[in-house]
Amino acid sequence: MSARRKNLIYLTGFMGSGKSTIAPILANTLGYSYRDIDSEIELATGKRVSELFTDHGEKYFRDVERRLLQDASRLEGCIISLGGGTIANEINLQIVKSSGVLIYLAASVDQIMRRVRNKSNRPLLLTPEGDRLSEDALQHRIAILLRERIPYYEQADVTVVTGDQPVGLTIDKIVRSINGLVE
Repeated sequence: MSARRKNLIYLTGFMGSGKSTIAPILANTLGYSYRDIDSEIELATGKRVSELFTDHGEKYFRDVERRLLQDASRLEGCIISLGGGTIANEINLQIVKSSGVLIYLAASVDQIMRRVRNKSNRPLLLTPEGDRLSEDALQHRIAILLRERIPYYEQADVTVVTGDQPVGLTIDKIVRSINGLVE
């Protein structure tokens, strides 16, 4: 019998896959609380994620992220929205897989492009100088990062394609998919 607490649900997927939109609605639907790891990082450090990357680098950001993920893994009855790269680290993936159910919100490169192209708060989608990437460079960067992360995302217990459907339909798909996985 698994020691996994089945009422802790993690949402993973690339930036723009819908994690931050879906998490609070799913939490409300299931009667759970909800946490967003990136928001928790900003609260703990007093800085925006983009500032942490600029001021301290990705390694510092990932160290803070791991510590807060470890804290979150002790929660009960909670939906946790992970950062797009959180589980692209074996330690983080192990924390998640050993403490709850992992749901991968999948989206195509084109869908992600449409959702994030005008966002300036996504440090991995900016030039080293902090400027927006060109459309072609942005698409290339997303494709590369997505290709690197898919092997981690695919270790999820459940995969739900977010597509261009209404959020409510995605929530319904998730609820049906986790039937039997959560208490």
